Amino acid sequence: MSRTIKVLLAEDQSMVREALAALLGLEDDIEVVAQVSRGDEVVAAARAHDVDVALLDIEMPGCTGIEAAAVLHRELPALKLVVLTTFGRPGYLRSAMEAGADAFLVKDAPAAQLAEAVRKVLAGERVIDPTLAAAALAEGANPLTDREREVLRAAADGATNAELAAALHLSQGTVRNYLSTAIQKLAVRNRTEAVRTAREKGWL
Repeated sequence: MSRTIKVLLAEDQSMVREALAALLGLEDDIEVVAQVSRGDEVVAAARAHDVDVALLDIEMPGCTGIEAAAVLHRELPALKLVVLTTFGRPGYLRSAMEAGADAFLVKDAPAAQLAEAVRKVLAGERVIDPTLAAAALAEGANPLTDREREVLRAAADGATNAELAAALHLSQGTVRNYLSTAIQKLAVRNRTEAVRTAREKGWL
């Protein structure tokens, strides 16, 4: 008899999390042994429950599923990582793969497909939603540098250049330059549009 696959489910929306847990629980060889609603709770839960596979939503408080995946990949390299998204944002796929994800799927995929992905990654395979893969190839690479992304993320809350400079330990002139370059690369008119466009493409 094959052993049960122990799964950690990280999803901030309780109804979605419970539905996924219930659907996966119908599988004879899969058991959801831990559920968390925050990205910064993922690593501790994975360690405490000695899980085989972590299913990670991208958008969570504390830290994103991609950030959590990067920490898990570094600290628990044997753990298999499945990143789930409700967004067809191609930049997320590239970020997830760079963080060490073994699979990247949309959350509304059929339960049987999700269960099969859990089995496949445990067997050493990589599973990527074909529609998301095609979109990522069509979109191309993220044109923003790490520093430009950092400044745009910080600017998302409407901070002034002076506030951004203080928070990021940069001069106001440097902040302006990063914002200006990002706006040009994204072919938009201002920082608000730059943040929105970068988020839509999964580049932040």
